[in-house]
Amino acid sequence: MTGDLQRPPAEVRHAEELARLRTEAGPRPPGWALSLDAARRFIVGDEARGISRKFVGDPSLVDRALVTLATSRGLMLVGEPGTAKSLLSELLAAAVSGDSTLTIQGGAATAEDQIRYSWNYALLVAEGPTERSLVPAPLLRGMAEGKLVRFEEITRCPLEVQDSLLSPLSERVLAIPELVGPDAMTFARDGFNVIATANTRDRGVNEMSAALKRRFNFETVFPIADFATELALVEAEATALLRRSGVTVAPSRDVLEVLVTTFRELRAGRSERGEPMDRLSTVLSTAEAVSVAHAVGLRGWFLRGEPGTPADLVECLAGAAAKDNPEDLARLRRYLEQQAPRKEGERWRELHASRFALP
Repeated sequence: MTGDLQRPPAEVRHAEELARLRTEAGPRPPGWALSLDAARRFIVGDEARGISRKFVGDPSLVDRALVTLATSRGLMLVGEPGTAKSLLSELLAAAVSGDSTLTIQGGAATAEDQIRYSWNYALLVAEGPTERSLVPAPLLRGMAEGKLVRFEEITRCPLEVQDSLLSPLSERVLAIPELVGPDAMTFARDGFNVIATANTRDRGVNEMSAALKRRFNFETVFPIADFATELALVEAEATALLRRSGVTVAPSRDVLEVLVTTFRELRAGRSERGEPMDRLSTVLSTAEAVSVAHAVGLRGWFLRGEPGTPADLVECLAGAAAKDNPEDLARLRRYLEQQAPRKEGERWRELHASRFALP
């Protein structure tokens, strides 16, 4: 049933693992589908039980996040773009509530009715404000059903929209003044909480109010520090994406090593030897590396029937580098001209030789 879906939610992709973990005994916070220990193992993996590792990061971060969600405070995940904040949010919601789809996507056009509730206007005109004409949004549904609500990129929303979370997070109640009687107040059931994400590049765009900040525990998601770990993640994710795209050959590990090394050096502004170099202003995250690896594999397979080459990598790097600042393309060109020849290996020589493919 999910074969034609590009990306099913986590509770569908990992349904078998979640079903096994639900059968385990152990104390569970009120309203949770799994025990805290089972939820942790679902995210960080448990080789002995055949549970795959889904989040490559500090396990203590996962522990703190789960403990926060068991309290009355919301969880705020902050970090650079592409550090898997949204993935961690999705996995937490799937583990705790069995449902990661109660999601609010923040943006300049996000309004309160997309967060709290709206109305079926045909019924509203015919019957007036009734429970039947009410259309619950993720926050109202999460409170009524006792589930986690995900608020992606909260700092992209205007301040007054963000502050619509104040009462649900503090008093655990959402007022619906248009209704009367018991339907006018929705009280949160056990299991309800909010996971919000914000990237550091948006800091200052719509700064959160001090009152809202006090209702969250903040956790920072850092980029992957270890080269081998990042390479393994890029290889695994790119292979899965290529398989879904109809590519029957695995990506070249040599090309992936060149890709990950290039991203890490341009991201840090320092070569493997510790020499300072130009740093790109755009964010070259692990997620971006996976996207480039996917494009390289597609280009090689569908154009020539083979895994991608360093020449394909140069073609695909241009789109990843030149986004916000036109100078980034010049910095990438200098990297290919000055740093690539200093590396050892045939793939690096091919990368250097293909530098003229940059626009």
